[in-house]
Amino acid sequence: MLMPKRVKYRRVQRGRMKGKALRGNTVTYGDFGLQATEPCWITANQIEAARIAMTRYIKRGGQVWIKIFPDKPVTAKPAETRMGSGKGSPEYWVAVVKPGKVLFEIKGVEEDIAREAMRLAANKLPVKCKFVVKEEMGGEQ
Repeated sequence: MLMPKRVKYRRVQRGRMKGKALRGNTVTYGDFGLQATEPCWITANQIEAARIAMTRYIKRGGQVWIKIFPDKPVTAKPAETRMGSGKGSPEYWVAVVKPGKVLFEIKGVEEDIAREAMRLAANKLPVKCKFVVKEEMGGEQ
């Protein structure tokens, strides 16, 4: 399971997910990517489930990059606990995803295989995604 080795603060505030992703919105390492089209929190379990679905489908071919990391702790209070008495303890970790963020990248497989692998991964995630292809850099003649 993905989680930070250590954090500065054990509990953080919820925050807001307004605006588009300014960084991490292009395919950098691989040839194909899976891009989020809406904001959400993606848990470490969901990231791992999507990764397993992709790697099982491509069967030892190609290389997969995970471009998001769950570094935000989400707290929860125990069931049937009265209000007050402070904030709950951290239960799980999430990655904050804004629209336009590339979640996964893949390289070394054909486009149809990559497209199907990304579709299987997107089904494991709580966010609508789209398949994107790396734009080749315009070189000089």
